[in-house]
Amino acid sequence: MTKENSLRQILGGSEKGGKAYGFDESHEENRPADMWFQESEDGLILFIVFYSQACRWSRCLGCNLPSKMSLRHISYKALIAQIDHIFSTPEVIRRQKEIRKVILSNNGSVLDQETFSSMALMYLLVQINFKLPNLSLLSIETRVEYVDLAELEFISRALAEGDTSTQLEIAVGFEAFDDHIRNDIFNKGLSLETFEAFVGKMATYGYRLKCYFMQKPIPGMTDEEGITDIRNAVDYLSRTASQHNIGINLHLNPTYVATGTILEQAFRNGEYSPPFLRDVTRAVSHAGGKGISVFIGLFDEGLAVPGGSFIRKGDEKLVKKLEQFNRAQDYSILGEWQFDG
Repeated sequence: MTKENSLRQILGGSEKGGKAYGFDESHEENRPADMWFQESEDGLILFIVFYSQACRWSRCLGCNLPSKMSLRHISYKALIAQIDHIFSTPEVIRRQKEIRKVILSNNGSVLDQETFSSMALMYLLVQINFKLPNLSLLSIETRVEYVDLAELEFISRALAEGDTSTQLEIAVGFEAFDDHIRNDIFNKGLSLETFEAFVGKMATYGYRLKCYFMQKPIPGMTDEEGITDIRNAVDYLSRTASQHNIGINLHLNPTYVATGTILEQAFRNGEYSPPFLRDVTRAVSHAGGKGISVFIGLFDEGLAVPGGSFIRKGDEKLVKKLEQFNRAQDYSILGEWQFDG
């Protein structure tokens, strides 16, 4: 595929998704777009968002993550410079022996060779083995169509050569469980049949799976419908994990109102409000004893419009409880916010 074709795909997807944002061409290409630390049951997580060419799908209704990326191709040399920058960052150096998990993102698909260099990915694996001696899990964000099992097998073998045994996790965006919402409204372009075929292939190799969901991701969806959709997702992933004997994490992102999207228009017209964290807690409580792990995303990366975040005044205590839950997976932590209704 030529660079011109990739460019046309990005612009075409943005048009179909009704996107009004631009792309970030001013970012220094030798620096990652963002990086931060998280705590989870897996231990300390280093979350890396590489600065690359934007997601070629680029049409999901409420998503403005491509706006943090470039419209033009970013070379393997620039991506390698980003990797060097990450591992020379004082905080990463200071905590390198603590890091147990790394999540790789480019706000699109790290396994899409058109937007993220394979050479840079190989270089990254080398640096991970050298610099993170206690890493136990590497998670790679991608759309399902870019998954190449031969490539995953190579990555897994490379990880096995490190000082510790490191598992591979593939992280895919699901966003909503309801088919009509996911594909006809949100424009995700992921059928259950495609997902299930992908899981079947993954399970053969023992890789782990992370599925990103958004609570209440579209205009017109009520708070109760948002809760129900996540509970249905929990039940589905629980059955899938049991059927294929595969480790699955449900990563639940409460929806924020992203700038330059149709969701922003609905929010400004009084037709949409983000979910309440108490309802996120109600949805998550359904996963207790279901055989999957859950992580609640509590960061909007600074991409929400004013007043469009899911964290409201007075939520501070609940945010701390949810962060504690992320680390411990102990449903009793949810306490007074854990409802059956």
